Amino acid sequence: MAFGDQPAYLRVADDLRKKIVAGDLPPHARLPSQARIREEYGVSDTVALEARKVLMAEGLVEGRSGSGTYVREQPVPRRLMRTGYHPRGESSPFRQEQGDDRVSGTWDCGSEQEEASPEIAERLRVEPGERVMRTRYLFRAAGEPVMLSTSWEPLAVTGRTPVMLPEEGPLAGRGVVDRMAAVDIVVDNVAEEVGARPGLAEEVLALGGVPGHVVLVISRTYFAGGRPVETADVVTLAERYRVAYHLPVK
Repeated sequence: MAFGDQPAYLRVADDLRKKIVAGDLPPHARLPSQARIREEYGVSDTVALEARKVLMAEGLVEGRSGSGTYVREQPVPRRLMRTGYHPRGESSPFRQEQGDDRVSGTWDCGSEQEEASPEIAERLRVEPGERVMRTRYLFRAAGEPVMLSTSWEPLAVTGRTPVMLPEEGPLAGRGVVDRMAAVDIVVDNVAEEVGARPGLAEEVLALGGVPGHVVLVISRTYFAGGRPVETADVVTLAERYRVAYHLPVK
C-alpha cells in the first residue's frame, strides 16, 4: 500500500513519530492535545485518538492521569552478554545470565516444587506432571531491575541432594555448572533460543517498563551428556537491551 493510501490515523502517528525522533517533541514534552491534532491535521477526533494510541503502544509516549500525554525518554539500549556456560568456580546466578565480567549485580529469588507442565516436561525430557523445582529470580544491576529468570530442574536429578534448592545449602548462590558438579553431573553443553513477545503485566511492572512493552525471552537449557538438567526462561525489556553472544570457536 502506498503511503497516501494508509489510514489517516497511521499518517498522523507517523508524522508525530518523526517529530519525536527529530527532537521537535523532546522527552517530557506534552503531546499536542486531541483537539490540536484534529485541527492541525484536519482529521476527526477518532483519528486523533487512534494516532495517540499507536504512539502509546510503541512506547513513545505515556499518559499521565489528569495531565495529558507526554513524550517518553527513550533509554539507550545496553548489551546483555551471553557466553554459554561458565567453568567451575566462576559462576553465580547473576553471572550465569549476564556474561559481562564488568557488571555485578544482586538478585531476589524463591523456590518451590511443582508438577512439570507439558511445555517444561518437553524441554526437560520428562513426563508431564513429574516433580520439578521452580526458582524465580529478579536480577538487578546498580539497583535497577535488569531481568527476570524462571528456572526448572527435575527433582529426579537434584532431589534429596545438597543442591536441591538452588539458593540454599553449601553451594547457595552458585550457578548450575558448579551445583551439578557437586553431585557428579558434568554440564557439557547449553542451548539458547531468543524470541520476543508482548510482556505480561507482572513482568513489565517488575522490570520498570510500560504496559504493552515487548520483552526478549531467552529460553536456555543446560545439558549433561545429552540429558537436560536445567531449563530457564530469561526475560528482559526489548527497548533496553540487545543480546550479544561471545562463543568459543571449536
